[in-house]
Amino acid sequence: MHTIQTHSIHEQGTGRINEDALLLENNLFGVFDGATSLDKTTFEREMTGGYLASTIAGDKFRSNDAPLFDLACKANTAIFHEMVSKGVNVSEKENLWSTSVAVGRVADGTFDWVQSGDSLILVIHEDNSHTLLIRDYDHDTETLKMWKESADGRSGTILDEMNGQIRKVRAGMNINYGVMNGEEEALNFLRHGRVDLKGVKHILMFTDGLFIPREDPETNTDFEQLVALFLEGGLDAVRNHVRSLEKTDPECRIYPRFKTHDDIAAISLSFPPS
Repeated sequence: MHTIQTHSIHEQGTGRINEDALLLENNLFGVFDGATSLDKTTFEREMTGGYLASTIAGDKFRSNDAPLFDLACKANTAIFHEMVSKGVNVSEKENLWSTSVAVGRVADGTFDWVQSGDSLILVIHEDNSHTLLIRDYDHDTETLKMWKESADGRSGTILDEMNGQIRKVRAGMNINYGVMNGEEEALNFLRHGRVDLKGVKHILMFTDGLFIPREDPETNTDFEQLVALFLEGGLDAVRNHVRSLEKTDPECRIYPRFKTHDDIAAISLSFPPS
């Protein structure tokens, strides 16, 4: 069994509650980014659908008693049943609660993982090179590009001004991109695999709140910089850099994004040389 040093961040953004969830349970680790339905219904204690989706998913994985893909299937089904029990009209996509997922389990010198949406897993090797386990995760590029091109001439927020476009993207859930929202089609978009921990120094798992803001939505997120910051000062250094950039642009016009500060759930696993 590898010795693992862990560190985590679970931090609310500018929203009313933190819709990201964090899972650290023995040898099981995960981050979940909940997204509230577009009808903005809330439930008991003002909990949003995004909060409920990420929390339900985390709870299902916590049992840690089956392959990760199977646990993801159970989590997706549990989200569906909870929506039905709360009276959500699940025939309309915009009513659905959803969550992205990145979960990993360490055992016998390997790291098994499962992933959906834009919660990511990044492996840092002993030579400080890195591997992002999935590539095609960025389904908001078109929306953010449209906002970047027109934001200066608008007075409202991106959520108000781009409402129609945001609804169009949300209608593509589990058609154009994957997310766990109770639909059976969500399972078609689950990615999973296994990493041999030989030669691995760190594994980072994080929601998009830890992505470094970028001025051009069509360029790739700068994971080189994220890795350099992490190696210098851990997850806290990445978070501090992200938050300081966001503070310079509270209206999300220089660095197009949906809110000044997004929620963050992030975990680092560090494996000392054996």
